[in-house]
Amino acid sequence: MAYIRQIAETDAGPQLDRVYKAARGRADRVANIIRLMSLDANSLEGSMQFYLKLMKTPNALSSARKELLAAVVSCANDCYY
Repeated sequence: MAYIRQIAETDAGPQLDRVYKAARGRADRVANIIRLMSLDANSLEGSMQFYLKLMKTPNALSSARKELLAAVVSCANDCYY
């Protein structure tokens, strides 16, 4: 099994702490996918901004359709997230 080092919430620097706090504000926890990107806070923050803009703001697709498309793409990529 692969292992990816992660930065714990208690060890997070200011930028990563901000991302972790925002994640807890959205979901009452920090998802594993966010923890897996914790070694590069700049990339993590950019990734989260892209995700939120794409998936959580109103656009031509409903929230349900966006989630369905994400699930289909994950399945096609053999990604179990």
